Amino acid sequence: MKIASIPRLLAVIMKEFIQMRRDKATFAMIVITPLVQLILFGYAINLNPRHLPTAIVGADHSIWSRRILTSMENSSYFKFIEPSSTEAEASRLLQTGKVQFVVSFPANFSHDLTKGLRPSLLLQADATDPAATSRAVSVFSELANLSLKEDLQGSLDYLNPGASPYIPLVYAVYNPLAITAYNIVPGLLGVVLTMTMVVITALAITREYERGTMENLLATPLRPLEVMIGKIVPYIIVGYMQIALILCMAKFLFAIPMEGSILLLLLLCLPFIAANLAVGLTFSTLATNQLQAMQSAMFFFLPSILLSGFMFPFRGMPEWAQFVGNMLPLTHFLIIVRGILLKGNGIAQVWYEVIPIIAFTVIVMAVGFKFYRQTLD
Repeated sequence: MKIASIPRLLAVIMKEFIQMRRDKATFAMIVITPLVQLILFGYAINLNPRHLPTAIVGADHSIWSRRILTSMENSSYFKFIEPSSTEAEASRLLQTGKVQFVVSFPANFSHDLTKGLRPSLLLQADATDPAATSRAVSVFSELANLSLKEDLQGSLDYLNPGASPYIPLVYAVYNPLAITAYNIVPGLLGVVLTMTMVVITALAITREYERGTMENLLATPLRPLEVMIGKIVPYIIVGYMQIALILCMAKFLFAIPMEGSILLLLLLCLPFIAANLAVGLTFSTLATNQLQAMQSAMFFFLPSILLSGFMFPFRGMPEWAQFVGNMLPLTHFLIIVRGILLKGNGIAQVWYEVIPIIAFTVIVMAVGFKFYRQTLD
């Protein structure tokens, strides 16, 4: 058996490096992908979110309530967005996801506290994402023994025995048992659609070029927009087949509660499917081969799954990561699907989340349409 020739082996290695250098898209992926992963995991991902928006109901503005609220805010887990809200307003903010918590002071809270009656202090937590609230809830309970120690002195020292001066009560709404599947499974609806729709359509036009069938399309009187829409519509049907399968499994396999209208959810799935198909088709027009199209699809999928709030608490990310995440359609779709299934939200609570998805679709389609027209020249 002959030993391999070192010069010939080096020649093959040099050839591969030359090809890699010429394939600029692949070379960019080799460099950019690890950098993006490093930045996202190192800076954007935070499993212990802080400064969570909190509403206040019934605060009597006494020294006791102010001290408790100050202690909560100083813990860095709570951020009060309004000085005071009504119960109805706080419930609406909690339902639409504008706040993560609502702290409610009962009537005569300060009076009962100074009488040693140990009044209750209620914290309502949006537990659709248990990971986002677990540590904050623990801190709220711990503060009952700490927040008033400096004030309960002198003549009020009798209120500072071993037991806490007030009783912290926590009510986890929408997911009281903190079942992780209630958060993950509805989110998988958006993740699966993103992955399959983008990848499948990313190969649509590049496949035509590689198989040589693009010439047949160019010879027809079809307009670029007609070709793009014709390629998108079949995959919309495929997307709804996936939705039906996932919803059935969510209901019968994972016992996910479906509090809202399934018909409304199916209707609002359409702009999300269209957004992902537009992304895939745009990548398909920009790429020169199927490998580049697939790499582009994966590059879009990575930040979508990491910055949308599917795997990690969205409010735990820095502001720049939240800004990027808000530009992705998956972020808004997760709010829609979790709101409808877990909270029973109607169109009045979720319609504004559709606007960024539609805007994203229009922009991406315009880019894809522009580059497709250039390929016809």
